[in-house]
Amino acid sequence: MLEDKTENKPSTFEVQEINFSSELHDFILAMREKNVLLSMAYLAPVDYFMVLTNAHYAVIEQHEYYQKQTYRNRCRIAGANGAMDLIIPVEKTANIKSTVRDIRISEHNDWQRQHWKAISSAYFSSPFFEYYLDEFRPFYEKKWLFLWDFNMEIQNKIFELLEIYPELDFTDKFMDKTEENMLDLRLQFHPKKQPVLKIPSYYQVFENKFGFISGLSIIDLLFNMGNESLLWLSGKSS
Repeated sequence: MLEDKTENKPSTFEVQEINFSSELHDFILAMREKNVLLSMAYLAPVDYFMVLTNAHYAVIEQHEYYQKQTYRNRCRIAGANGAMDLIIPVEKTANIKSTVRDIRISEHNDWQRQHWKAISSAYFSSPFFEYYLDEFRPFYEKKWLFLWDFNMEIQNKIFELLEIYPELDFTDKFMDKTEENMLDLRLQFHPKKQPVLKIPSYYQVFENKFGFISGLSIIDLLFNMGNESLLWLSGKSS
């Protein structure tokens, strides 16, 4: 994986316009008046999809420099041993300023087989894994060249399964300054940070063992709650 020591630093002053510790209902109402700017993600966390579901309009940054150790190439699931990260290996490039659109997936460690094995092991006893497995398995059998293409295709599949249709666009150049009504969240969703939103708890397979684990991938919600997932994403579960 490449390390970008000169990464572009998006401004984040817009984030202060919404208090993330406020009541979830108030947050969602505020989001419906907002446009949001996000980075791409691999099977993004539940709160990422909550933002996408409720935002007035969303834009995904496709011209930022790639940053390692982020959700751009990893997701977090919960298995028998607790939370774990699944990481897509990427190829190093001569250009340390490669944009996320140009990052190639490495075949190192047979990652597709490993990820699918981990997902299957974690969720085979969940209520809806069997229902959805044929929708996800092909993503771990087809060979993918670019990380961007893989992430966008599996994200579109999740939109389809959840029946959500966000107003979504992509940047045509790196956005170093956001417009007036746009909330810049490119740096907010990160494995080393607390979840952006404290979502209501839902059934999890290993909850009796570990308690409710927040900050997990959208597939954790989907495999455990099925078509009721949309209630959580729209803030109606409580």
